Amino acid sequence: MKVIFNRRSIRKYKDRPVENEKVDKLLRAAMQAPSAGNQQPWEFIVVQEKDNLKKLSGMSPYSKLIADAPVAFVLLANEDRMKFPENWQQDMGAAAQNILLEAVELGLGAVWLGVAPLEDRVNYVKKMFNLQDTLKPYCVIALGYPAEGEENKFIDRYDETRVHFEKF
Repeated sequence: MKVIFNRRSIRKYKDRPVENEKVDKLLRAAMQAPSAGNQQPWEFIVVQEKDNLKKLSGMSPYSKLIADAPVAFVLLANEDRMKFPENWQQDMGAAAQNILLEAVELGLGAVWLGVAPLEDRVNYVKKMFNLQDTLKPYCVIALGYPAEGEENKFIDRYDETRVHFEKF
């Protein structure tokens, strides 16, 4: 539970690459996510080259930080694998959350940058990676070692006024 309570959006990173073993562990964590009917619609693009990170950072006004990240994952849903297409975003959300939690476990920081359902962002990612129509961009997760002052730490967000028993 510690990783759940300590996870924060980390937007600044040290100039230090993320080891291949950690990239592998992050991807393995993503693929352990539950999915509707076990359809596992995910595909991942791992972006590490500085030119590509810089280009990807142009996706939205909020994605500029990608340019300074050592690695970013682009999460895609493959329509060819969907048995329950109405659930693809839930499946991808679970995979994204697993990456974020594993990042904390590995001493990394990460931030989730939304793509779907915003058409301009979806189109940007599709064009950048020349994606076929059956691949649906979901989000981008930037990752790296947290910069000074940017750490995963506990902040209590529990609000009992949002808990309702038996009725609202």
